[in-house]
Amino acid sequence: MPRSYPTTDEQQAQPHPKVQLAARAAIEGRSRGLKAILPFIGPAFIACIAYIDPGNFATNIQGGAQFGYALLWVILLANLMAMLLQSLSAKLGIATGMNLAEVCRRRFPKWVNYALWITQEVTAMATDLAEVLGAAIGITLLTGIPMLASAAVTGMTVFVILAMQGKGFRQLEIFIGACAAVIAGCYLIETILARPDLGQILYHSVVPSLPGDDAVLLAVGIIGATVMPHVIYLHSDLTRGRIVPTSDEEARRIVRFNKIDVIVAMGLAGLVNMAMLFMSAKVFHFTGHADVADINSAYQTLTPLLGGAAALVFAISLIASGVSSSHVGTMAGQVVMQGFVDFHIPLWLRRLATLVPALVAIYLGFDPTRTLVISQVILSFTLPIPVITLIMFTRNRDIMGKLVNHPAVTALAILCSTVILLLNFVLLYQTFGGRLPDFG
Repeated sequence: MPRSYPTTDEQQAQPHPKVQLAARAAIEGRSRGLKAILPFIGPAFIACIAYIDPGNFATNIQGGAQFGYALLWVILLANLMAMLLQSLSAKLGIATGMNLAEVCRRRFPKWVNYALWITQEVTAMATDLAEVLGAAIGITLLTGIPMLASAAVTGMTVFVILAMQGKGFRQLEIFIGACAAVIAGCYLIETILARPDLGQILYHSVVPSLPGDDAVLLAVGIIGATVMPHVIYLHSDLTRGRIVPTSDEEARRIVRFNKIDVIVAMGLAGLVNMAMLFMSAKVFHFTGHADVADINSAYQTLTPLLGGAAALVFAISLIASGVSSSHVGTMAGQVVMQGFVDFHIPLWLRRLATLVPALVAIYLGFDPTRTLVISQVILSFTLPIPVITLIMFTRNRDIMGKLVNHPAVTALAILCSTVILLLNFVLLYQTFGGRLPDFG
């Protein structure tokens, strides 16, 4: 089922005509270097926001506060695995002209697709719950207004962002990329203020260590929660019609350019996650505040330790993360619905539907940190579906044509996915009260 060339231009994610012309020049070898790469930069930056969402803040802060620099290697390993799976997602869209959910609709019976759609709708709501809560926490910390009002502000902000999609997809890519840059800039400032030990950062980034049973559990949480189900679907949608190849050779070149997009964007996300952890390690772990375990306590502790500027920067990064990742979640939910069951609703209506659970949770007074944990458990249940189907399809020559995975790539993807899925099951087991063997 590989795409026939050329295809129509009815895909959603087509950029501005000038971007397409620049991409065409790069594909045909008429431009080189950075000028050739820029037209393909964007889809992975939208996807990478999911890897620096508020859930990552909580996990990385806890990891650094409790274990110092020791778990940096876990973040690096997790990020490398995420790069591989996001690259496969992007390639699927380029090879087939369809997103992952649409390929499922073509290959599976109708009842299976409806079942898969329902599970992924639950995923979309759980994802948005975590992201709206994260942004609301940031706004409340910054302004002092109640959480419910902060969540409403978050929802309205995303409504404004939705309007940008009608003005061209490139503007949205630039906005989401700018949010990623803001988050990265905030953590660069935090790093300068905290002045962590560079030698220890480099050492623990490549030398594995697990100092105790609790470190094992936290490492399981970091890796198990790495790959976000909704952005696997979304990434394939962002590349499926963005730059349309006219031959297999052009498709191969587009795949190579998209790999650069993934490496740069996911590399940025990985560095931000590592910065969250080593900043937390320097500020909390080595100053006798290893008990810092959530976003609120981290913010409150930063002010006396590093000053008001550090706390301000932290809150800004959290708001940028929550707002941008919430919008990405809304986009992914639309992709899932249209892909699995070919049903369309306005984006503003979907935004409203996924916002309501977060508002209800806040109104009822649910503990934000506990709610974030519950949302992550839901994601762990639904993650196997996109991961397994992605590998199934990208290794199938009938679907991928000349872009089918090399056997070594498939083997590596299976290995990475097995690790991620097993750790998700361990995370679920531990969350529901199971006890792991003593690693001491």
